[in-house]
Amino acid sequence: MTTTYDCDVLVVGGGIVGLSTAYALTQASPGTRVVVLEKESGPARHQTGRNSGVIHSGIYYKPGSLKARFAVRGAAEMVEFCARHGIAHEVTGKLIVATERAELPRLHALVQRGREHGIPVRELGPAQIAEYEPEVRGLAAIHVGTTGVCDYGAVAARLAELSGAEVRYGAEVVRIDRRASLGVAVRTADGTVLRARALVNCAGLHCDRVARLAGDDPGVRIVPFRGEYYELARPGLVKGLVYPVPDPAFPFLGVHLTRGVDGSVHVGPNAVPAAAREGYDWRTVRPRELAGTLAWPGSWRIARRHWRYGAGEVHRSLSKHAFTAAVRRLLPAVDAGDLRPAPAGVRAQAVLRDGTLVDDFLIRETPRLVHVLNAPSPAATASLPIGREVARRVLSTMPPA
Repeated sequence: MTTTYDCDVLVVGGGIVGLSTAYALTQASPGTRVVVLEKESGPARHQTGRNSGVIHSGIYYKPGSLKARFAVRGAAEMVEFCARHGIAHEVTGKLIVATERAELPRLHALVQRGREHGIPVRELGPAQIAEYEPEVRGLAAIHVGTTGVCDYGAVAARLAELSGAEVRYGAEVVRIDRRASLGVAVRTADGTVLRARALVNCAGLHCDRVARLAGDDPGVRIVPFRGEYYELARPGLVKGLVYPVPDPAFPFLGVHLTRGVDGSVHVGPNAVPAAAREGYDWRTVRPRELAGTLAWPGSWRIARRHWRYGAGEVHRSLSKHAFTAAVRRLLPAVDAGDLRPAPAGVRAQAVLRDGTLVDDFLIRETPRLVHVLNAPSPAATASLPIGREVARRVLSTMPPA
């Protein structure tokens, strides 16, 4: 019996990784019929469109990791892509600032890592910090020359156009059937059934759920963390991007300052557990999703391991005074009146059963399917090389026509 396919590849998820994958598929194999299914009414409505827009240099990431390889390469490609397609962007460089002596060894380690990656790094003393950022204070800093900012929502929309894929919005996937000789069949919430030779799961906040719909055990659970931002009422206090020295004992970078392509300055994010996959404020609670998070053993192990750090994040979430104090470590001139609430984002963090936060990008393959199971920051920066990698894998797993 001959199977009739509606397309060659179905991509679930219309964020920047899904759309980059669609683009890479049609570039690598012209004539490949690709359909993207996105449950929202447009592209980039979640992680892609709810971040600070930073083009990351890759300096933080372990040499040899997918994050390091793809971010370093992806930063240059993203700048070139934005320039070629007229998308707002700027290569600003950024400062990573040590405000305490205990941070100086970690700052020096970043210098070494940057040089391993071939990233231009300049070491600065207090007077040189002021040359870049007159209002920022610190004991020492490094300037990372390849960091920038762009409009990732516009990048995602342009990728959708360039891919030539059919992008269906308002198409939530509710069922996936896979048969050895018949490809993959997907049913959407409105009852539409589509058949394809292969499927790519780029569902971000819902990628583990989509994997289970396909009958695959993802081995991880997405635990959502909300990143809460403020906007600086006096954006002139900050000229570019200013970050603290990250502590490898903790899972997030800490509060930083980011001047966007529109000239506004975002302050944050504060990272707190979210009570829903799309829980952009404390009021949003989805009992079934929250129960799923609490039932995962890794969630409790994270809480035990990082409870002091988490308590501090929650305190800064609930207390503007505490949040302001954290900002003042880098920017003493700021006060609570300078901070205006801005839209939050939610990070789709993959967590293992033992409580380990998956640190690298995680891509897994099963027959006819490729699952992108962990793609938090710097996934937007690295989206073009990630898309090529996912496309390579799905083309290799796809049976011949």
